[in-house]
Amino acid sequence: MPDPVYLDHAATTPVRAEVLEAMQPFFGARFGNPSSPHRWGREARTALDEARERLARCLGATNDEVVFTSCGTEADNMALLGVWRAREGDGRRAVVTTPIEHKAVLAAAHQVGREGGEERIVAMQAGGLVDDRSFDALVTEDVAVCSVMWVNNEIGVLQDVPALAARARVRGVVFHTDAVQAFGKVEVDTRRMPFDLLSLSGHKIGAPKGIGALYIRRGTPMEPLMFGGEQDRGRRPGTENVAMAVGLARAAELAVAERAHEWEKLERQRDRLEAALLARIPDAVIHGRGSPRAPHILNVSVPGVDSESMLMALDLRGVACSAGSACQSGSVTPSHVLSAIGVSPDLASAAIRMSLGALTTDACIDRVAELFPTLVEKARRLTPA
Repeated sequence: MPDPVYLDHAATTPVRAEVLEAMQPFFGARFGNPSSPHRWGREARTALDEARERLARCLGATNDEVVFTSCGTEADNMALLGVWRAREGDGRRAVVTTPIEHKAVLAAAHQVGREGGEERIVAMQAGGLVDDRSFDALVTEDVAVCSVMWVNNEIGVLQDVPALAARARVRGVVFHTDAVQAFGKVEVDTRRMPFDLLSLSGHKIGAPKGIGALYIRRGTPMEPLMFGGEQDRGRRPGTENVAMAVGLARAAELAVAERAHEWEKLERQRDRLEAALLARIPDAVIHGRGSPRAPHILNVSVPGVDSESMLMALDLRGVACSAGSACQSGSVTPSHVLSAIGVSPDLASAAIRMSLGALTTDACIDRVAELFPTLVEKARRLTPA
């Protein structure tokens, strides 16, 4: 069998060797608790502070604006629930988001509703972009926080987050963006971009699973979700994971340094694969194709070809793809993202996400460009007319 092909980088990425090397000492001799006053503790505290400073530099932020979390999901929950709970007493009882967000954001918005707040959902254009009229109608002076994903994790559509954040700011609305799929692909500079909160996840950029971060602009009101010690200025109590923080900071530095080169490489490879698939399968549908997209996500549906059987056939031949968000794997309902942009249930159930990254070579693209249409032809021969 040929070498395996991994096209599921939007689900998770391999841990980089440089990241493992940076983390290794903190699984051994440098094991101290950063809250302890002795030498081991001071050593751990220094490493944690340096990691925070390095990550802040990648964001254009200051050290006190960065909170380490366990993952992007935790960061999203902190952003929405923390800000809403801090502001709802001032008459700002609504939250605004889009129907194509990660489930972490949507579930947090639902929780606001259960706690007596109002959940507002912005309408989407067919291509996956926010509908401007709907956004302006819903983001009003009674909104506590608005959350819009920068790069969609299923179709790769790229929202104009700086412009949306600026419009929210005029109305005094705190603006959050889930940048889990955007960081390392688009430029992030908190000094000149007007969003107030930004979530990121380590395992999407070459760090291990179990570490993320939330950028919180100075002055943004926020209630903690947990209570205990005074770590992270009381915003996230609990003993800090020094090794993971060090790993995230190193991965972020590498992602920022390589961003422009990676964009060019991934865009070239994605466009080549997309063109090859459309040439062999003329009725294939590329979701989000007419909108601005990040370069690493290609979401394709072939009418009449079930995604589950295609994914199994690809996997048997050593090719890893997905039907959408890894957090929703196993769901029998069509993608909420595709449904929200008007894709029919039949077409949504045929969707396959191919996400490119560090392991993607031109040889990988060539192989999938040949294999995928062949499997489609086989599936169609076996499907009754």
